Amino acid sequence: MDLDLLTRESEFSWRIEPQGRMRVPGVIYADEPLIRAMDMKVYEQVRNVATLPGIVGASYAMPDAHWGYGFPIGGVAAFDPDEGGVVSAGGVGFDISCGVRSLHTGLVRADVEALKVELANALYRQIPAGVGSTGAISLTPAEMDAMLAGGARWAVSRGYGESADLERIEEHGCMAGAEPAQVSEQAKERQRDQMGTLGSGNHYLEIQHVAKVFDPETAGRFGIAHGDVLVTIHCGSRGLGHQIGTEFLRSMAIAAREHGIDLPDRELACAPIDSPLGQSYLGAMRAAINCALANRQIITHLTRKAFARILRRAELTLLYDVSHNTCKVEQHRVDGASKRVFVHRKGATRAFGPGHPELPADLREAGQPVLIGGSMGTASYVLVGTARGESLSFSSSCHGAGRAMSRHQASRTWRGKEVVASLAERGIIVRSTSLRGIAEEAPGAYKDVSAVVQAAHDAGISMIVARVEPLVCVKG
Repeated sequence: MDLDLLTRESEFSWRIEPQGRMRVPGVIYADEPLIRAMDMKVYEQVRNVATLPGIVGASYAMPDAHWGYGFPIGGVAAFDPDEGGVVSAGGVGFDISCGVRSLHTGLVRADVEALKVELANALYRQIPAGVGSTGAISLTPAEMDAMLAGGARWAVSRGYGESADLERIEEHGCMAGAEPAQVSEQAKERQRDQMGTLGSGNHYLEIQHVAKVFDPETAGRFGIAHGDVLVTIHCGSRGLGHQIGTEFLRSMAIAAREHGIDLPDRELACAPIDSPLGQSYLGAMRAAINCALANRQIITHLTRKAFARILRRAELTLLYDVSHNTCKVEQHRVDGASKRVFVHRKGATRAFGPGHPELPADLREAGQPVLIGGSMGTASYVLVGTARGESLSFSSSCHGAGRAMSRHQASRTWRGKEVVASLAERGIIVRSTSLRGIAEEAPGAYKDVSAVVQAAHDAGISMIVARVEPLVCVKG
């Protein structure tokens, strides 16, 4: 990115001054090496988002930002319905509520080191992964609607987990306002046999160990310590979310013209929040959030079964479950007043600070756990939301490393077998349905996740609590 186009507000904050049709400034959080490496498309997309009706505060990009569909991945924007604010399917993304869930195991690294291969094989057999993967659960039309309305609560009521799980999930496991009737039959059919599956791309299940604790007090509140073994699940709403995104983007492209919204990029297709189409999309999107929450809940149940079979231990408890790719109604201060706004987070993580009323009582004093997945074979991080994040980024932070090259370029650069062998030499066991998929997700295809989270920490939008490193990775 050309730094001459930006105003440097601090070492880790860069401003795009309002110009042309921009209604608010753009703000990018990154250190200088990260922002120099960002594609100019990020700059263009941050500017374009700033032109949308009803946007408040600023158009933000997190340190892991890269080019996306309409909005940059790593983009955050809030819209005021009282000011003609819009909702954008491109501002949420296709994999609605793609998210990360981490589980305590009560084990330490020495407990699992000799059993890594057995655990990898058991998890690979237990949890379907890959493009178009299907599981053992097939939902009837009535159960599909119940799942879309109930999310993880539905899954727990069907025997997939425990009620205590729900306290450590955003929205307590169920997104209010979901309307299964707004989800097309085609979207439902795509999802009918996909519950309890990881999917493909950058989705994975990892067994990890806590390699370093940076903030012992917060780590203690989160229940993690050096050497602890965690399980982390990264997946979303599978085919259903993608179908919803595809259908509503098409409808919104037409609706934007009908509502007199002049889009700088067709991919920013949107509709007024209070319009029938805007409300229809929100109902469908919330149903997709519930689909993702239910999916991760079922995978948690399957993970517990695999651990019980190998280690005679199934008491895996939730650390937390966070969602990316959402639009949520939240109260934030805008121009000195508390406002009800619709916060789009595309490839970004909610990061409420200490004292927020929506956090579980036992975590409220510390702040929200922010789970940051690294690329395959690299570290992941546990962060915590900050009080400053409210004013800096609508309580939002990064969500991962962020791609540094396309999947096509990565598959031409690395061979899957070589990546697997290289990781095995480091003691990391990989199981996957696709060697091409492994090449596409090679560690070198992503930014340095440590640099990304350090920038988020230094900018004040979240704080580093612990670094975790992989022992086993199962992916599509």
